[in-house]
This record gives sequence, structure tokens and C-alpha cells, in this order.
Amino acid sequence: MLKGSPLVMVPGPTPIARSIQDQMGRETISFNDPRFVAVFNSLIADMKSLWRCDGIVFIVAGSGTMAMEMGICNVAGTGENVLVCSNGHFGDRFIDICARKNFSLDTIKAQWGTSVTVDEIDKKLSEKKYSALVTTHIETSTGVELPLRQVAEMVRRKHPDVILVVDGVASAGASEFYMDWGIDVMLTCSQKGLGISPGLGIIWASQRAIDKRQSMPPISESYADFVKWIPVMKDTMQYWGTPSVNMIWALAEAIRIIKDEGLEERIKRHKLFSDAIRSSLSALGFRTGTEEALASPSVTVFFYPENPKIDDAAFRSAVYEEGAHIGGCLGVFAGKGFRIGHMGNITTGTLVTLIAAIERACIRCGYDVALGSGLAAMQKAIVSM
Repeated sequence: MLKGSPLVMVPGPTPIARSIQDQMGRETISFNDPRFVAVFNSLIADMKSLWRCDGIVFIVAGSGTMAMEMGICNVAGTGENVLVCSNGHFGDRFIDICARKNFSLDTIKAQWGTSVTVDEIDKKLSEKKYSALVTTHIETSTGVELPLRQVAEMVRRKHPDVILVVDGVASAGASEFYMDWGIDVMLTCSQKGLGISPGLGIIWASQRAIDKRQSMPPISESYADFVKWIPVMKDTMQYWGTPSVNMIWALAEAIRIIKDEGLEERIKRHKLFSDAIRSSLSALGFRTGTEEALASPSVTVFFYPENPKIDDAAFRSAVYEEGAHIGGCLGVFAGKGFRIGHMGNITTGTLVTLIAAIERACIRCGYDVALGSGLAAMQKAIVSM
């Protein structure tokens, strides 16, 4: 029987540290109160420094989808050639966003559970003069991680005029990327690897991306226009849209946690935990939705064993009642398995609770596993790394 709130292990939102929750619960003050202005200015500086951005970081009230629109509409205009690469559901969402704009649009789509390759992108970019390449670092629907650094380096070396726009919704704070690899626009949102509630869209824009926007004529978007937000991000006393004061306080605390842990150490922890979870679920008879070389450190798809047949909804409901909330699969993978988000401020204790809940759910659903076998595999994986 469920007692208390289940552990949130979906691919976002992720568990929120108490100190971050405390910041969200502070008394709301004006966005031009000197106490808030100081925090906001410091936060922007930290986010530029941590991810090595030579341009501007935009921190805006909105969803990850809003950040996707904001990321592309400022660097490509009417009639310009744009290439979008999709590894799954959210790559397809970017295709839909771009299809609604007056771009000349081409796409590359990978089979679910696989990734577009550096060579495929290179070949396509060689066919014509493209203004922008759009791709996803970690595809949340499949758990696939694109080889982003290799893509960025190839684009800079062989197609230097192409603006590289990256969906980093499931990678910021969980997987390695730096803007100086050659990324022009990287976007994320607050509820994934940064470990906050939903509500903020975050866009890193290189100076080259800022220059591109400033060379373009007015765009149809208003709220999402870089030009409107640049004065605010340079001087947070300025106004365009009201900032989400308490969420920005929360983000400042999240960044403090990241700095205390160390960004590189945080990335190593995510890799360690993801490997441990995959080892654990493999010991219980589940298989992953992608090969190990493409497996992300922030989200994994696990397929049900073929024998016995496990009912998807019943299994996820049982896991929920046993104390953990896992996600359903999307698109091609729907009904075939489940998704686990393993990012943000989780601990080894989080993993123990998760795996124990899954083991008990297996027994409840008639899937005979040896209790403790998944936990043993997880512990062994952590100790050996």
C-alpha cells in the first residue's frame, strides 16, 4: 500500500532538494528589489561561466517547448535553409515547431532507439547552404544520447557558417556539454537535470547567435525575441516580461548545489548512477531501449521481458503504489516498457528506494524475480566504479 508521496523518477520533473523548495517558498518580492537583482545578476554570470558561454544566457518564465521556439526563431529567418535531426518524439516536436515557420526545412530521422550519425549530418549539410542545424542532445523518449561534441566539432570544421542549435532539455546538469565546443544555441528547462520545478526556460546563446539575431529583420515572435530580452539579461533592473522571482531564487540555489558538487563531478555521478540502474534492471530481466554506446546518463527506456507478458499500465501502477513514480513510453515504444529519469539531485538512497519498489511490483504483477537481486546488482555496480 502506498504510504506518503511516491518518489518521482519520471524523466522530469525530478526530485527537488529541500533547500531548493525553501527558495520557491520564500516571500515573493518585486523583480527590481535590490535583493533579487543581486541574485539574478550573479546567477546569469554563474551560468555563463559554468557552461563557457561567450554570449548571453536567457532565463525566462516558460516551458522547455517555449525554449525550443525561442532557440530557433532568433537564428533563422524566412526562406532560410534549416536542417532538423530527430532521434525520437522530441526531435519530431522540433520538426513541428520549424515546420510552422517560413523556413526551407529538411529533416533526418533516426530509427527509434538509435541516433543520427555525424556522417549523415555532414553529408546532408554538404548538399546545400544551410543557415541552421537543429538537433537533440539527449532524446527523452528513447534515452539516446547524440555524440554532440563530435557533431559540433564537425560542423565548425566543415560547415562553419551553420548555426548549431541544440535541445539540451534532458542534458543540462546531467551530461557534458560546453558552448565553446562550437554550440551556438543550447536550451533547457528547470525541471530536469537542474532539479527544480517546471517553470523556467533557459537558453545559452553564443555571441555569434546574438550577432545573427541582430542582423535579422524583426521576427514575428514577440515574447521569445532575443532583442527584447538582451537588455534585461545585461541589466536585470530592466523590464520586458515579469521574471519568475521565486523560480529564479530556486535556480540560483540549484546552481549553488552544482558548484558545490562540481559540474564535472556531477556529470560523473550521473554516469555512475545510470550505469547502476541499468545493471540493476538487467539483473531483473529488463532490457534497455538503446545500445550501451548511445545510452544517456539522464533517462533510460526499459522494455518488458517477453515471457511472462507484463501489462504496462498495471506494472507502472504497482510501482507507484510501492513508492516510486516511473514514466510510460511514447510513440513507437508506447506500451512496450517504461522510462526512468535518473537525473538531478538524486542519491544512492534514491536508487535503493526505486529498485526496491520495482522488485516488489514485479512480484505483485506475477513476474517472479529473486527479491534483492536488483538491489545487489545496483550496489555492486556502485561499489565497483
